[in-house]
Amino acid sequence: MNQKPFIALDFPTWEDTSSFLELIDESLNVKVGMELYLQNGPSIIEKLLKDNHRIFLDLKLHDIPNTVYGAMKGLAQYDLELLNVHAAGGTAMMEKALEGLHTGRPANQNPTKLIAVTQLTSTSEKQMRDEQLIARSINDSVLHYASLAKQSGLDGVVCSPHEAMLIREHCGEDFLRVTPGIRLSDDDKGDQQRITTPEKAREMGSSLIVVGRSITKAENPQLAYEQVVKEWEGLK
Repeated sequence: MNQKPFIALDFPTWEDTSSFLELIDESLNVKVGMELYLQNGPSIIEKLLKDNHRIFLDLKLHDIPNTVYGAMKGLAQYDLELLNVHAAGGTAMMEKALEGLHTGRPANQNPTKLIAVTQLTSTSEKQMRDEQLIARSINDSVLHYASLAKQSGLDGVVCSPHEAMLIREHCGEDFLRVTPGIRLSDDDKGDQQRITTPEKAREMGSSLIVVGRSITKAENPQLAYEQVVKEWEGLK
């Protein structure tokens, strides 16, 4: 898999998305989330693939096992890099998601990697305890969900960079740690809680990083993207 950072395309329309992509002169790793996908449908995926972009479809599926199976079977037709579910859906759901992905994949298409969300990077430990009623540390919760995902046969998890090393130690180097919450050092953290820079994410054990506003809201997105890549690849 291409190790370049994934850019979060958090735009409402294809026109906005296309205008942004024209500012960076190469095919990219991109993340398509709920805002873009649900307001525009599968045509977004088809357009991005046509332009040779590599896609992480970030829909965070979380439902009963058979429903997730059917959704994954349908999404498997697209040549995606990554798809995700919520680990909180449990092992039965994650196993059915993987089954659907395998069943729906065309014979001549590379497998899409399936990963599970642990705790959102916007979730604080206080919020987890008070609202989710999880009376453990956030590291314990994330590691538990990562262990369930590995047990279910998934390829990795979405976590914050702060938990990446712990997951690598317990689940192995090949188990992906995909980390959003990445900011350049001078950027505002927004609604994220557990964040860090591309350079620190690499040092902390992230396998892949997802970067949004530091690039998409930058005055010069091309330069911001190049800076993120340099830091991520240790060339700063």
